[in-house]
Amino acid sequence: MDERKKKIVVKLVNWIKIIKIDDRGDRLIVEGLLYPGTNVDDILCELKEDVESIKTYKYDTVDVLEIILRKEKVRIPKVNIILFILTLLTTLLAGTMMAGENPFKNPLNIYKGIPFSFSLLLILGIHEIGHFLMAKKHGVEATLPYFIPAPTFIGTFGAVIRIKSPIQNRKALIEIGAAGPIAGFLVALPLLFIGLHLSDIVYNLPNTGLKLGESLIMKIAIGIVFPGLEENADIVLHPIAFAAWIGMIVTMLNLIPIGQLDGGHITYAIFVNQYNKIQWVAFALLILLGFFSLNWLVWAALVFFLIRMRHPPVFDYHRPLTNKEKIIGVIALIIFILTFVPIPFKV
Repeated sequence: MDERKKKIVVKLVNWIKIIKIDDRGDRLIVEGLLYPGTNVDDILCELKEDVESIKTYKYDTVDVLEIILRKEKVRIPKVNIILFILTLLTTLLAGTMMAGENPFKNPLNIYKGIPFSFSLLLILGIHEIGHFLMAKKHGVEATLPYFIPAPTFIGTFGAVIRIKSPIQNRKALIEIGAAGPIAGFLVALPLLFIGLHLSDIVYNLPNTGLKLGESLIMKIAIGIVFPGLEENADIVLHPIAFAAWIGMIVTMLNLIPIGQLDGGHITYAIFVNQYNKIQWVAFALLILLGFFSLNWLVWAALVFFLIRMRHPPVFDYHRPLTNKEKIIGVIALIIFILTFVPIPFKV
């Protein structure tokens, strides 16, 4: 229950002896005993800042209030705006350099970084908005996305949201956890095909420089866009395709079933009793993969020291999941398999 709903409940005790509260996202169902002389219009007048309407009815000897909440106005804090503008600038600079221009010598050419910057920020933004909207659906307080600018070759360390109130049940946990990766993947997939169509084929490229690992979905997309590609041919990815590749790497990393990663939330929701064993097996596999690519050791260190292995409990973990939630888990697993890259970068 978020802070606004808690404030409503605190005020309600002046009119009703509360027995039970059911939080349904956009409404509260409050069961209890109204005090003698209570007028529902008086309650609505007092709560009008947060409440749209109140319906009341009897259930046996219990009074039931169905409280319809007003839609919250989304206020974007200054820090989110500033970080987004900075990340827009750093990704534009990165995209311009990918296009073969030096934005520091020719600042007017920074527009050439738009395809990469727009594509990457769209994928990252939709990923986080997916989490945000699903959190709001379940009455979980969450921040808007924080984009993280960085002086890297892609211009960012990604984007995050903060969950500021407990997640009450496994259904909410799996839907909030899976919404981001699924939404991000659905945006990255068409961008990948668009970017591949704009990419160039080169032959007999010297075996130097940075080569990107291929996921299963990348192999499928290349097979569709470039059927019968010769062995001595290489694809020089268009910035849009490169942004899609990064977006899918981000999706894959987040779906690893560890700690408070998205995959950790999903795995905890489905396998609450076996979760601890699963996450430590996954962590051991990260270390093993580190023998083939140091990228995995870096990610394992970040997970262990920053993201943490421990997953906070949900209150109502005994309630079984429905087939719908299980299907969401299967979809997340399929996306993880499709986007998994054993060796992300090759030098």
